[in-house]
Amino acid sequence: MTYEEFNDFCGHLPATSHVVQWGGAHVWKVGGKVFAIGGWNNEERSGITFKVTELAFDILKDQPGLRPAPYLASRGMTWIQHYDEPGLSDDDLKDYLRLSHKIVASGLSKKKQKELGLDQL
Repeated sequence: MTYEEFNDFCGHLPATSHVVQWGGAHVWKVGGKVFAIGGWNNEERSGITFKVTELAFDILKDQPGLRPAPYLASRGMTWIQHYDEPGLSDDDLKDYLRLSHKIVASGLSKKKQKELGLDQL
């Protein structure tokens, strides 16, 4: 998945916003909270970072092309970075980005979820 495809996909998820920060990373948020980061890798391959469940973290962290996300995972957070081949297929990566969006959105207050129309999901 290219950064253009990543940005297009994340932009179609409900109630998202996009900023470029942290040295040019494409940061996607829902309700002001980060759910996906595109960047921090070489230009030939996308480095895409996303939040997962504890079970998914345990399964994915040692898979070829995936790793615990630098900085985030070292602080006990369950974030994975897709950084090399073979990694995940684009379809699987999209599923994990959807899951990350859902995890982060579910952590927002009920009031915020309702304001963003996320209480309907």
